[in-house]
Amino acid sequence: MSQPVDGGVARVVADLVRAQVAAGLRTVVAAPPDGALLRDAAAAGAEVAPWPARRAPGPALPGETGRLARLIRRLSPDLVHTHSAKAGLATRLAVRGRIPTVHQPHAWSFEAAGGTAARLAVGWERYAARWTHRVLCVSEAERRRGEAAGVPGRWAVVRNGVDLHRCSPAYDDAAARHALRRSLPALAGLAPDAPLVVCVGRLCPQKDQRTLLRAWPAVRTAVPDAVLVLVGDGPDRARLRTGAPPGVRFAGAAADTVPWYRAADLAVLPSRWEGMALAPLEAMACGRPVVVTDVGGAREALPPGAAAHCLVPPGDPAALAQALRGLLTRPRLRTELGARALAHTRAAGDVRRTAAAVVALYRELLGAAGPGRGERSGR
Repeated sequence: MSQPVDGGVARVVADLVRAQVAAGLRTVVAAPPDGALLRDAAAAGAEVAPWPARRAPGPALPGETGRLARLIRRLSPDLVHTHSAKAGLATRLAVRGRIPTVHQPHAWSFEAAGGTAARLAVGWERYAARWTHRVLCVSEAERRRGEAAGVPGRWAVVRNGVDLHRCSPAYDDAAARHALRRSLPALAGLAPDAPLVVCVGRLCPQKDQRTLLRAWPAVRTAVPDAVLVLVGDGPDRARLRTGAPPGVRFAGAAADTVPWYRAADLAVLPSRWEGMALAPLEAMACGRPVVVTDVGGAREALPPGAAAHCLVPPGDPAALAQALRGLLTRPRLRTELGARALAHTRAAGDVRRTAAAVVALYRELLGAAGPGRGERSGR
């Protein structure tokens, strides 16, 4: 069960589904019908079950939970795996531990809220742990954050990975790179050798592109021809466009983000909170260095020694500008960090390893549930 149905979470689910189908599991993906997830899951060989639900909890939750409970009874899965807070809330209310349940937060919901909302979210996660056979975190940092909040989880940590066949470097000759840049409409008129920074992510408070735009004028002071492209869409689009400084372009949502990483000199993601963001992993698998904020699993994702150049505090435009300037003005360092990022991701960030670990977790839980459990999995 997954909600949201787009962005990094949806890509994680789709990658896991492909591996699970290949491993011989009967996999059913239940998710809202908007977005790309159900389409991608079906293309990967999974069964799909539309589950109409809004992105955030609200007055519609009881009806959504009831529909999900009926769907689960009809599908009769041996195990359920929930992705993100909304699906975790509705599924655990519907199942209440009667079926082995894996909950994967993909960043804790209480990190996105403040005041009463955050206290309610923490209280819910503590309460729902009784119905959760494993809390599956994508980084040690995410697990530690849950423990610090008092969530009494039976923990497992499996770091995110990416498809290394899809995410791979482009040819490095100048002609190929110039042709790639010409193929991207948002780069129309850009000089072939202009320094290019890309930020791939939903335009929303979590990804905090606002801090990046505040940092950008200081970057342009040092690198006047640098261009920043925001790849993605979301609720903050209009506000960000209104306040964007010179040298910033908006590409909108992209069905395939790999060409953007390949066209860039550098990727950046200034998130306020994460579990372990997928975009930096994809950029590194394409041989690009990344500048990221020190949240969630960002530090764990970087290659050894890269934090000194690539890791900055969240919400700090001056530190972000300094890191971007430092890499844009030092091409040899940028090339070295890109090569290290590529080698590190190939060694430790293969989604096949991630998926195998998740399948092993399923089999552990199904074995513990006793005889009569087959090779079936509901999500």
